[in-house]
Amino acid sequence: MVWTIVWTYQRNEEDVLDSFQLDKQLQKKKNIFYIRKRRDVYKTLGPGSEADRAIILAFGSLFTAQYKGSQLYIDIAEAPKDQRIQSLIKRIEFLPFVPQIVNAGKKFAIETIKAPFFCAQLRLLDGQFKNHWRNTFVGFKEKVESLRTKGPLPIHIFVMTDLSNGNWSGTYLGDLERDLNSFKLYVLRAEDELVKETAEKLVGQMKKGCNNQGSLDILLYIEESVCSCASLGFFGTAGSTIAESIEQMRKSGICLRQG
Repeated sequence: MVWTIVWTYQRNEEDVLDSFQLDKQLQKKKNIFYIRKRRDVYKTLGPGSEADRAIILAFGSLFTAQYKGSQLYIDIAEAPKDQRIQSLIKRIEFLPFVPQIVNAGKKFAIETIKAPFFCAQLRLLDGQFKNHWRNTFVGFKEKVESLRTKGPLPIHIFVMTDLSNGNWSGTYLGDLERDLNSFKLYVLRAEDELVKETAEKLVGQMKKGCNNQGSLDILLYIEESVCSCASLGFFGTAGSTIAESIEQMRKSGICLRQG
């Protein structure tokens, strides 16, 4: 059972079921099982709350609108311009990864890539993104060709994508991979030792072993950290929250600050 929280503000709807909560018959039909409750963001996270006393506070995905019927989202668009809420939103605008994740990304950049590099985040297979391959590759190609004209060669490129390497043939990624004189491409995989070691450090402390989903999540976070260190620039898929997260990391200079 998945618990979903709809964050509200000053609506006196603490722990009531949300209007988007599916009834049991529809849950069974769609094979979606979750409980969606509404909770006041200030009472839950503000002064005097249990979260206020916490040293570490972790969020799931935060969306400003419903997403696939089972993700967290914030419903406080109509909240008054309360300085306390504005301060809370500002403080959670950028929440850096734990040092183990950031350091793993830096380690890959320093010990594997070993040169200034460009990062490309290409989301191609999920939802709306699978219908925009052409636009994504056009924007990516423009960035790369600009780097090629400036030199020196080869250009080192870290690629994070949901398109498996075996399916790169016939795409611009395949073209780059074949042009060994001009480009050198790098990827991270869930089975790579760096990912497994980082997963053991993080997940192993809480539970013996790390399931496949945990490894994939950690892989994604390390990939984002690698991209935050890309000194030649970054290209992200338009509309991707992952790209937005990387831009926030790059803007904050997290790669430079973390030891």
